[in-house]
Amino acid sequence: MSGENTWLDWAVKLQSIAQAGLTYGKDKFDKERYEEIRKISAEIIAHKTEIPLEKATELFCNETGYQTPKIDTRAAVFKNSKILLVKENNGTWSLPGGWCDADCSVKENAEKEVLEEAGIEVSAEKVIAVQDREKHNKPVYAWKICKIFILCSIKKDGNFTANIETTESRYFSVEEISKLNLAEEKNNFEQIKMCFAAYENKNWQTQLD
Repeated sequence: MSGENTWLDWAVKLQSIAQAGLTYGKDKFDKERYEEIRKISAEIIAHKTEIPLEKATELFCNETGYQTPKIDTRAAVFKNSKILLVKENNGTWSLPGGWCDADCSVKENAEKEVLEEAGIEVSAEKVIAVQDREKHNKPVYAWKICKIFILCSIKKDGNFTANIETTESRYFSVEEISKLNLAEEKNNFEQIKMCFAAYENKNWQTQLD
């Protein structure tokens, strides 16, 4: 992590240590100390960002069990050599996707997100890449995220219906995408170009961070 974000690295490590201690610790006094460490980690986040302490605590200190990265799936769906993007409520464009639900596999989640956000039934076929989000996307978050890009094939075209997450869905060429306002925190131009490369290369090898 870059020097300017060293404070975030410290906060994440403190939170991870505290969460593990709360999970596996037996002594009630030790648990109180771990709770205090967790509180301090949230205070660091709140102090260095514009996030209120209550919100930072809710986002950063609400999990139990051993801390692991969150899983985010992004589906690459092609038609006539163009890729499917959905328009977010804030006007930016992204690959269909989102957090992997606890009751879904990665494949099931990728397919579900495309259906929910674009109204299209797809089959998840190949993993394009497994990426450490903070190495590719900004801003840096206070929790680790594992991004999984998946090449999908269309099973059944559908009709898009505006929903609570997306207001439009369309297929774009690389040239058209270069002019769009992308949801950079979810997917940038380089990541979408990677999806095109995987689609065009039948011998594509999964990229791993």
